[in-house]
Amino acid sequence: MSFKELGLLNELLRAIEEEGYATPTPIQKLAIPLVLEGCDLMAGAQTGTGKTAGFTLPLLQRLTTAKNQKPNTVRALILTPTRELAAQVGANVKTYGKYLPLKSLVIFGGVNINPQIHSLRKGVEIIIATPGRLLDLVAQKAVDLSQVEILVLDEADRMLDMGFIHDIRKILAILPKNRQNLLFSATFSPEIKTLAASFLKSPKTIEAATHNTPAELVSQLIYPVDNKRKRELLSFLISSQNWQQVLVFARTKHGSNRLSEQLTKDGITSAAIHGNKSQSARTKALDDFKKGIIRVLVATDIAARGLDIDQLPHVVNFELPNVPEDYVHRIGRTGRAGNAGEAVSLVCIDEHKLLQDIERLLKRKIPSITLPGYEPDPSIQAQPIPNGQNRGGRNNSASSGRRNHHRSGHPNNRHRR
Repeated sequence: MSFKELGLLNELLRAIEEEGYATPTPIQKLAIPLVLEGCDLMAGAQTGTGKTAGFTLPLLQRLTTAKNQKPNTVRALILTPTRELAAQVGANVKTYGKYLPLKSLVIFGGVNINPQIHSLRKGVEIIIATPGRLLDLVAQKAVDLSQVEILVLDEADRMLDMGFIHDIRKILAILPKNRQNLLFSATFSPEIKTLAASFLKSPKTIEAATHNTPAELVSQLIYPVDNKRKRELLSFLISSQNWQQVLVFARTKHGSNRLSEQLTKDGITSAAIHGNKSQSARTKALDDFKKGIIRVLVATDIAARGLDIDQLPHVVNFELPNVPEDYVHRIGRTGRAGNAGEAVSLVCIDEHKLLQDIERLLKRKIPSITLPGYEPDPSIQAQPIPNGQNRGGRNNSASSGRRNHHRSGHPNNRHRR
């Protein structure tokens, strides 16, 4: 099937062709016709499946071909959990909408609000936003959402994980009742189904991949090692196997910084990204990583959500996440767009239970190799993973942290992600 067979406008087909795409992905084949029909949609799609184009392409077409159009009025709202994902979706909208007369704006916290207010005053048709900053703009009467025709909740599962459910409900309450709703999520948990039932109207349900199954092109491997020797083993693997581009997951912001500094001392160029980094620092670190200026990007789960890195060959779990689904999200950063990828996990005795949970979710054992010289010490006993670090950065960096940010007094703290 070609994109033309999906009934897309010539202006969209021209933009798609210029990006070098010829055939739609499975999620695009399923989603695009349903969105074009005006259906509400509940779509299950893993990272790297092309889901963003699956909703941006038909959204752009519906706005362009609708009757009684109102220029410079917010007609479509796309909500995302992180500013990185908002920026990525915004770039997608601009890329595919370059030959259409639609203006879009990306809105997130952690940056000055005044330029966003200024852009809104000039008028836009499409807003891509994180929930907290959008509500700030609503409170200041800087944005009018009364004419929204299409609402998209992207990565809805992550929004719930990050504690955005109350913000989402506030936004839903101020939107017009008569609109099209699209919900995209990597998982259909009971919480997601409850949320979907609260605002989707007779939705079509589609899933492009097997539930919670990592990309088949990702090879997975476990290296057992004592906790205190993880950094040493990581440096050895990167150097001995000549890995040039590695995304490493750590549990905490502090741990990300420390690991990045240690790798740099080992002669391996590295940078850390997490919620306490400024947007400019995060953007620079990601750009340097993509360009090959640095070999290793150390990230927390929240900071890495929405990162779009083509042909990323290696992902390393320096520490396993407590929530098995986060493992699936992490390794989904590699093995994208038909490229092979490798996911390596450094597992100490404290994490054996976490590994069992992950393997139970995957319904398979992950191969394990013990490297000579890095064998775990059998005399070491398992220790509980400290509170605040036990969810791959989720509790430490998401909803609980968000509530703490409210108390800190900094006007942008609630939007650091």
